[in-house]
Amino acid sequence: MVSTTLKWVTGILEGLLAIPIAGGLFILGSGWQPLLFMFVLHLITLVFSVKDSRFSAGSVLGLITSVVGVIPGVGWFMHTITAIVLIIDASISSKAMNRAK
Repeated sequence: MVSTTLKWVTGILEGLLAIPIAGGLFILGSGWQPLLFMFVLHLITLVFSVKDSRFSAGSVLGLITSVVGVIPGVGWFMHTITAIVLIIDASISSKAMNRAK
């Protein structure tokens, strides 16, 4: 399902943004554009998750993270938690898809 793939993608990208110093420098050096990009990507993932009747809390958490990501310490913490939630959710969704086949 598309929602599962998008959860993997957003989880990995959130994990990259959570890398201390490097993630912050990337966000600052890009003029905060990665946060806007991630907000839109999480919104798209949320729409597909709802359409597929899948768990969507990770995408909602990602939307919140994209907004509060401008606060240095809070942003790092939120990117880390969001990455973990999305990757666990994607893993569970992948296992469910494999069982359904």
